[in-house]
Amino acid sequence: MQSLINRQFDFMGKRRYAFIVSAAMLLVSVVAMLLQGLNLGLDFTGGTLVEVRYATAPALNAVRETLEAAGFQDVAVQTFGASTEVLIRLQQAFDAGVGDQVVELLRQGGSNVDLVRAEFVGAQVGDQLRDQSGMGMLVALGIVMLYVAFRFQYKFAIGALLALVHDVIIVVGAFALFGFEFDLTVLAAILAVIGYSLNDTIVVYDRIRENIRKSRIDDMPAIFNESINQTLSRTLATSGTTLLVLLALVFLGGDMIHFFAVALLIGITVGTFSSIYVSAALLLPLKLQRVDLMPAQKEDAEAEEELP
Repeated sequence: MQSLINRQFDFMGKRRYAFIVSAAMLLVSVVAMLLQGLNLGLDFTGGTLVEVRYATAPALNAVRETLEAAGFQDVAVQTFGASTEVLIRLQQAFDAGVGDQVVELLRQGGSNVDLVRAEFVGAQVGDQLRDQSGMGMLVALGIVMLYVAFRFQYKFAIGALLALVHDVIIVVGAFALFGFEFDLTVLAAILAVIGYSLNDTIVVYDRIRENIRKSRIDDMPAIFNESINQTLSRTLATSGTTLLVLLALVFLGGDMIHFFAVALLIGITVGTFSSIYVSAALLLPLKLQRVDLMPAQKEDAEAEEELP
């Protein structure tokens, strides 16, 4: 690890290849969203909810396979409170006899199961709420842009905004490409990705600004490389430990948070990449210069006024 920290990588020298990779990922994501669309979950489409109670804790995979074999589609199964309480979500119109039908199918496998309730679940996110969520995300990105512009400089704000849009499009595109279920937990994960990616970008930007002000050269690629290498160990340590936790959640966390963890896993991986090769590298075509960050020479002006 120490040799990795001390080694200097030429990130900016490979930025064109990174831009090609980013452009390819964005293209695939946009095409997947346009042609395949998102596999919206019950939170967005509505459906039927059936709660059952077992005498002993069942295997959730076996419950799902039994219902899918009987013709039910898009079945989501999870425990509800105790391990013997099972919540089943079916992406279909409500039928008065669907609860009894589900229980009968489960009893055929030899399980002792009783029906607790069966009811229609309306879409938690309707058209109006979807529009409001989209507008809220745009407002949040606008506020982020204003904050970064105030804290650093407007060119930093443009780079940070483009990096966040890059991350969100790729995460959503991955869900469209692979047909993963997109529900409210995934939407929450995307918002978390925005915060995580922005935090990583701010760390890199802060070091770039500091090094530009201390430097006496105008070689921006060299300054950017030095700044990114100085923050690389922090970035890898933070992202690496977070990804380990997310991998555990993906494989061991259960169905309820599976796609939440998948969205974060994709988003943090892409966000780590974008904080180096998108947000930082974009400052070069944006023509960032030392003069953009140099503070006003108030001290020199005051000193000149004091001279006799």
